[in-house]
Amino acid sequence: MNKEQPIIVGLDIGTTKIAAIAGRKNEHGKLEILGFGRANSNGVQHGMVLNIDQTIKAIQLALENCYASNPNLAISEVYVGIAGHHIKSLQTRGDIVRSDNEEEIRQEEIDRLIADQYRTYIPAGDQIIDVIPQEFTVDNFQNIPNPIGYSGVKVGANFHIITGDKNAIRNINRAVEKSGLKTQDLVLQPLASAAAVMCDQDLEAGVAIVDIGGGTTDLAVFYEGILKHTAVIPFGGENITNDIKTGLGVLKTQAEQMKIQFGSALADETKSNAFITIPGLRGMAPKEISVKNLASIIQARMSEIMDFVSYHLKQIGLDNRALNGGIILTGGGSQLKHLLQLTEYVTGLNARIGFPNEHLSGGHIDELAKPMYSTCIGLILKGYNDYENKNKKMESNFIKVAGTGIMQEEPVEEIAIPTELNEFIQQNEPAIAKRKKTIKGFMDSFKTNLIEMFKEEGDEEL
Repeated sequence: MNKEQPIIVGLDIGTTKIAAIAGRKNEHGKLEILGFGRANSNGVQHGMVLNIDQTIKAIQLALENCYASNPNLAISEVYVGIAGHHIKSLQTRGDIVRSDNEEEIRQEEIDRLIADQYRTYIPAGDQIIDVIPQEFTVDNFQNIPNPIGYSGVKVGANFHIITGDKNAIRNINRAVEKSGLKTQDLVLQPLASAAAVMCDQDLEAGVAIVDIGGGTTDLAVFYEGILKHTAVIPFGGENITNDIKTGLGVLKTQAEQMKIQFGSALADETKSNAFITIPGLRGMAPKEISVKNLASIIQARMSEIMDFVSYHLKQIGLDNRALNGGIILTGGGSQLKHLLQLTEYVTGLNARIGFPNEHLSGGHIDELAKPMYSTCIGLILKGYNDYENKNKKMESNFIKVAGTGIMQEEPVEEIAIPTELNEFIQQNEPAIAKRKKTIKGFMDSFKTNLIEMFKEEGDEEL
């Protein structure tokens, strides 16, 4: 009988918004959204929590809105996304020599190999967020996606290690805890977004996920079915808004509104005779702004972001159309007009918008299928991945013996028995056999017979 699936909550603490989404998988493996709440974010800049009190208020407001959408929810644990320009990644290699190379490789050995990587040297002040195995090797066999079931002397893997600043991580955890929640896990935002917008074909073809958020643009590159690279580019939608504010001499709210309503990532695609009229401040004359000038400002910043994407792809040798799946744009900034054309022009790769409806069940709110919620939906999927892996591990640890459902006892190491004792055991074998029903019974018998055998004649008289 299938147990009821748990409700998992994703909490996306972003620069412009904080979103809380509660979901549960249905019998078809699709995600049903049970609650949704969002709030404007004030205490976060470039993906980092700087003002804890303001962030707590925003988290609590998002939770209140989530409860308002479904009063039956009870939220205590959340999966939280992490980003920011403090995020770094490095590649390492790890190997273990197996003690019993005749046996098949077990999950415990893989877990030990991964745990060893947490002792990798990283700069002081940084902390390891995640260790992601890439391809495994068993002896001379390479590029193994999953080595469980193989046999060999040495098993190893290449690892992608993600690190972050200890204080930045502490601030996120503190803000979540003071909001009355427990952080179940911190997940790198581009990996969460990738989980929401990617399918198996994308993974096989090779794709770059570019998540354009408010404060940062997050990059995750997948090639030949594995994660090859992650990066956090310290520019996002907020930078574009500030560029418009400074370049055109308007208020930030006006700059944001113009970006959403009239913004374009390609100046050549706009009309040169189109203007936006903005009311003057405190009785001043209204201001006329050229749509082409607005687009030029947006294009300059978006081109810079895409140049960073190209740079990272070149660093790992995956430019020049090596990624058959191209670039998947997601996040709030991906909805900018003509951004696909600009992306294809700068990177030379095909591009499309990634919507987080790949894993959602039918009947969800249309709002949630927007790219800005990719990270939050991906956090729930990450939570389910952890839950399912934990269940698999528990099942593999439970070995059924002859259909009885009891745990198999650990094998007992053979003990070298002296010749005279061996002869004694053979003579008394029928008597010992009666008590040999359990390991404990056998050991009790063993101990009694040892005492009897080595008793000296004078011992009985004492």
